[in-house]
Amino acid sequence: MSDPQVEKEAGSTEPAQAPAPAPEKKKREYKDFGHDEDEKPTHAKVDMSQIQLKAEDLYDKEKVDLETIVVDDVFKLLQCDENGLTDEEANRRLELFGPNKLENEEQNPFLQFLSFMWNPLSWVMEAAALVAIALSNGEHRPPDWEDFVGIVTLLLINSAIGFYEERNAGNAVKALMDSLAPKAKVKRAGQWREIESANLVPGDMISFKIGDIVPADCRLTEAINVSIDQAALTGESLPQSKKLGDQCFSGSTCKQGEAEGVVISTGPNTFFGRAANLVGQDDDTTGHLQKILAQIGSFCLVVIGIFVLAEIFCLYAGFRYSYRRGLDNILVLLIGGIPIAMPTVLSVTLAVGAQQLAKYKAIVTRITAIEELAAVTILCSDKTGTLTTNKLTIDRDTIRTYGPFSAEDVVLLAAYASRTENQDAIDQCVVGALGDASRARAGIKLLDFKPFNPVDKRTEITYREESTGKLKRVTKGMTGIIIELCTRNKTEELESRLEADVEEFAQRGLRALAVAYEEVDGDDPEGEGNGFELIGLLAIFDPPRDDTKQTIDDALALGVKVKMVTGDQLAIAKETGRRLGLGDHMYPAKVLKDGPEPGSRFKNLDEMILDADGFAGVFPEHKYEIVKRLQALGHLCAMTGDGANDAPALSRANVGIAVEGATDAARSAADIVLTEPGLSTIVHAIRGSRIIFQRMRNYAIYACAVTIRIVVCFSILAFAFKFDFPPFMVLIIALLNDGTIMTLSVDRVLPSNSPDSWDLAEIFAFALAYGLYLTLSTIALVAIAIRTTWFYDKFGVTLHNGAHQALDHNDPQLHTIVYLQVAIISQALIFVTRSHGFFFMERPSVALFAAFCLAQLVSSIIAAYGNWGFTNIEAVSGGWIGIVWVWDIVWFFPLDLIKFAMKATIIKSLRARHNAAVAAQTAESGVPMTRTTSRAASVHESLYSNRVSFLRRAARKVGFGQKISMKPEELQRFSSIQAARTGSVLARHPSRPNA
Repeated sequence: MSDPQVEKEAGSTEPAQAPAPAPEKKKREYKDFGHDEDEKPTHAKVDMSQIQLKAEDLYDKEKVDLETIVVDDVFKLLQCDENGLTDEEANRRLELFGPNKLENEEQNPFLQFLSFMWNPLSWVMEAAALVAIALSNGEHRPPDWEDFVGIVTLLLINSAIGFYEERNAGNAVKALMDSLAPKAKVKRAGQWREIESANLVPGDMISFKIGDIVPADCRLTEAINVSIDQAALTGESLPQSKKLGDQCFSGSTCKQGEAEGVVISTGPNTFFGRAANLVGQDDDTTGHLQKILAQIGSFCLVVIGIFVLAEIFCLYAGFRYSYRRGLDNILVLLIGGIPIAMPTVLSVTLAVGAQQLAKYKAIVTRITAIEELAAVTILCSDKTGTLTTNKLTIDRDTIRTYGPFSAEDVVLLAAYASRTENQDAIDQCVVGALGDASRARAGIKLLDFKPFNPVDKRTEITYREESTGKLKRVTKGMTGIIIELCTRNKTEELESRLEADVEEFAQRGLRALAVAYEEVDGDDPEGEGNGFELIGLLAIFDPPRDDTKQTIDDALALGVKVKMVTGDQLAIAKETGRRLGLGDHMYPAKVLKDGPEPGSRFKNLDEMILDADGFAGVFPEHKYEIVKRLQALGHLCAMTGDGANDAPALSRANVGIAVEGATDAARSAADIVLTEPGLSTIVHAIRGSRIIFQRMRNYAIYACAVTIRIVVCFSILAFAFKFDFPPFMVLIIALLNDGTIMTLSVDRVLPSNSPDSWDLAEIFAFALAYGLYLTLSTIALVAIAIRTTWFYDKFGVTLHNGAHQALDHNDPQLHTIVYLQVAIISQALIFVTRSHGFFFMERPSVALFAAFCLAQLVSSIIAAYGNWGFTNIEAVSGGWIGIVWVWDIVWFFPLDLIKFAMKATIIKSLRARHNAAVAAQTAESGVPMTRTTSRAASVHESLYSNRVSFLRRAARKVGFGQKISMKPEELQRFSSIQAARTGSVLARHPSRPNA
């Protein structure tokens, strides 16, 4: 860079001759980005004591024509004055409006624990437990304590895991309580005092200064150089200057100055608390995984119900079974058929998956969100702080120079005219552009510095250049202000060029910062200079994160489309989209209400939302609406964000993701919290979630197949051979199976390259084929053992009392043989369901294979030594154990052929039918649909309601006092509405006559 300390010829120093009189030149308007004329306050246009509004009316200008009202009208409406309220009046209003805090409602832990036993799968197991302990009395036999204890143990383990998960999630709600300031300085009866902010009421006079959190919504009655950070409200990077009559909202932070104001709204009635209406709206909090569990559970219940009814009619009416004998058979179907461990197995799979995601710096706060992340098709991302750094930066590529200085010199001189301590956002970004902040004062001696103020709208430094000893002055600030000071080089040509540059910056969403320079004659820092000369125009913007572009590319490669949804202006959104390669098909939020313009290429709003690369200028309800519409089209949406204004959409989305550095409000509403900067962690999380999804899908096929295999097999054995299998042995099979299947949580699987979805028709088709095949393997074994002496003839093995065949169909050794056969091949099925090709082509994890071997060793030991009279089994010889193992191995190998045959016929047909249905629906509506069978509602889905939705329920009851996004002019109008609402309440409850 050229050295700015070398004296340069800045232009002629001779005074310009007086120009000849000319027509008055029209003053130029430098339409800088985001610069609007301030609106003058007006008096109320309507009778505000009569106005009545609903929450949804707050943004509808057709119903509300109030823009702003003078502070005097606010005092009149609120029946107060600048001396504040009396203690008596404050107490009266506290009863009328309630405390300025968010109410929390505790949930009884015991009832919360019991709630996990309240779903159809648990009901069936609970019914089985009652059958075992209560209905099994009779015929001189004791209650079935063994089965009862086993069933209750399974239920308690499942509930304990779910309870632990939910309690941990519920603790996150406490972060919501930190958003309101705990103390507030208030004037009561003319005296300033400090009180709990919870005791503030409308009409109170409050005071706050730099560093304070605004304790309630207020209108300013006094403002001294006030700057308020409401980035989480508006999505804007810069703090907002406030003046007399402006509004401030609870939860925003005072960054500069001191202020006094009159409270216009408190607690859940604040703008801060209004977001509660958006969180949990429609009460659609049933998790996606719970819907799948509901449908799988319903499938199992239907299968069990059909065969239980068949057994009741056949065994009791047909075979005239005794009460207890028939009950034992029914108990076998209930215990063996219900996949009671399914929620537990999936919880463990998800919990282990959450630990694995934590290695990638992603903390899962709602464990079932992992499954939903695998199915996400659209990622809706906030811009500020998520796609971008939320740190203002000088865009060096677009710096414009107008004098003899280079772009680097302009940056250095602008840094001279910046604070190095107690910096505002602009000074911080300018000094930060140097790389080394010490350079902002190197080689110069500071003589005078004028900081930024809302009136002058510029900063100025006078300094002595140590190398030459000359006095120089630099100023930076708003373009229109700086150019008026530039007497040395201001020409028509320069002004036209500057105006064009500023307009170009504005169109691209860049903020312009002009820099001017002059030399000072003599040694007086207050002396007049030789006239300012415009030397450069800096472009300030919020740059994308370094890894954001790669992250978006990776997401697209995984079949996930990214849409930007931001509260910032359209120009900024388009510029950010172009820089990220995201596209610039961005639309203003108003299209969500007005729909596509007539004659546009979009037939309807849904088609427009699907095509859009993003939306700008959105409010929270817009973000919420976008996510809701995409979900209605069958998409599963993830929403990323960092500010409190993102919280409602984070809560509504299938997966809410709070990025690193997010506010407590965003973390509380999110399902996944990132602890590392950038979005690259999301790609790791998506891949990880798809691995976890594959594990769960493998288990779902296995569980449904085992249900069919147990229920159909033992029903047919009972019908054909009056075979009474002991219920306790089915419980042993279930325990060993579930213990082995737990290791699926660490199984080796490959993630898919497209979003996963639960195609339940495929799962049930596979399960039916596998289940019926395994049923045939057992029936064939029993039929040969009962009808023939083939096993004795070939292998010399006998049954109870040396029998060559099972003439007694309930031979205790035959029970043991059937137990071993069912236990081995049922567990071996997992190796088929987990693989896409031949089972031996995809190596399982060591844990899964070891668990299988251990479980079968236990099963074989039970078969060899299990003389358990209470459950009617008897140990068999080693010959029988060998026969059963060989039998199962022979029947196991064709399972892969069944899988391939199913894929080539039934599964292919199901997918073709599904694609045809989607195509027909798309042709009818004109909107591409991605609806899957799993999106269909289930009769019982509400009974499997997402247990971690406790967080959302609690947040809703708390009032969810968080900030949401809004444009400044909307905030101003809303404050008038708030004052009107409060005034109407006071008008109905006056504190003095004729108030």
